[in-house]
Amino acid sequence: MPKTIRQSVTFKARPGQIYEMLMDSRQHAKFSASKASISRKIGGKFAAYGGYINGVNLALVPNKKIVQSWRGSDWPEGHYSKATFTLTKVKGGTRLVFTQSGVPDQQYESIKQGWRDFYWNPMKAMLEK
Repeated sequence: MPKTIRQSVTFKARPGQIYEMLMDSRQHAKFSASKASISRKIGGKFAAYGGYINGVNLALVPNKKIVQSWRGSDWPEGHYSKATFTLTKVKGGTRLVFTQSGVPDQQYESIKQGWRDFYWNPMKAMLEK
């Protein structure tokens, strides 16, 4: 049974800064310390972490929302999850509410922890510099 990851994280930054960190290839490569190639178009493809992650942009609302089909290269052939990043301006920064549905059982724990280790924590560290 595929599972759903739900996480919420608050950054000391404007929603536009967080959107750009996720959607701009150069900024994404900077916080992740690995190559990223991200289309800014709906229907456009993206790849990150040296090609481990890839997918397609399903919906983009600049500075507010990103919806992507998303998979890891070690996932079952042809299996994609749906990742949704919702950005809301809050006092002192931006709240990012993240939902990823359809995560394969065997990858659930590593992917769930991976968002913290490879996204939220490095993004916070980059913003604090």
